[in-house]
Amino acid sequence: MGIHKPAWLEALYVQKFFVPCSIHESAKKNEKNICCLDCCTSICPHCVMSHRFHRLLQVRRYVYHDVVRLEDLEKLIDCSNVQAYTINAAKVVFIKKRPQNRQFKGSGNFCTSCDRCLQEPFIHCSLGCKVDFVLKHYKDLSPFLRACKVLQLSPDFFIPQDYGDDEMTNETPHSTIVDCDEPLSSSSGSSGSENMSFMCTEFVRKKRSGLYVCGRSATKITDEDMATSMSRRKRVPHRSPLC
Repeated sequence: MGIHKPAWLEALYVQKFFVPCSIHESAKKNEKNICCLDCCTSICPHCVMSHRFHRLLQVRRYVYHDVVRLEDLEKLIDCSNVQAYTINAAKVVFIKKRPQNRQFKGSGNFCTSCDRCLQEPFIHCSLGCKVDFVLKHYKDLSPFLRACKVLQLSPDFFIPQDYGDDEMTNETPHSTIVDCDEPLSSSSGSSGSENMSFMCTEFVRKKRSGLYVCGRSATKITDEDMATSMSRRKRVPHRSPLC
């Protein structure tokens, strides 16, 4: 008896992707966009560390359909005669069938399973269409499968690190940090709030000007002080000479 479908291929076809991960519900970027071929399940980027020694296949989104890179898929199965599309300078292949609502009238190639119009010389519009065609005519998928023991994610894939949100929000981009000349004053008999009676407050102007103001103030900063510090002096506009 021939091999019908390997477990990883069935999981790639039936698993749901781009849905929130139930394990990391409160985490950001928790959409399931990875298929673990060894566990036969869909995972999110936060789950990668638990599956780092497994074969991982990234699933992408194109015109509301799940796709995978042709370069990665060819390591697992023969993808000849399957039409590929280009996304961000990389060729991708649709996973599931995409039947058309209306029959195309005209000459050209048609998909062997869903009758979708294709370009020459392709005859399958997706990986699922080719698998159904092979099982229907050859009854065996093993000649088309390829041995792949290692499959890693692309180097540009973003894997979230284990840091809190406070560590990410404390850093202010496009700002200039200026150290004060004198250390922060404190008294032994004062409370924690009074120890911080003086602080170095930074006002960052527009990126074009590149100027900043660092002044010492009390715990509260009045709107008048801020408006005075941030005011710009108007200058005479420069006009081109008349010809």
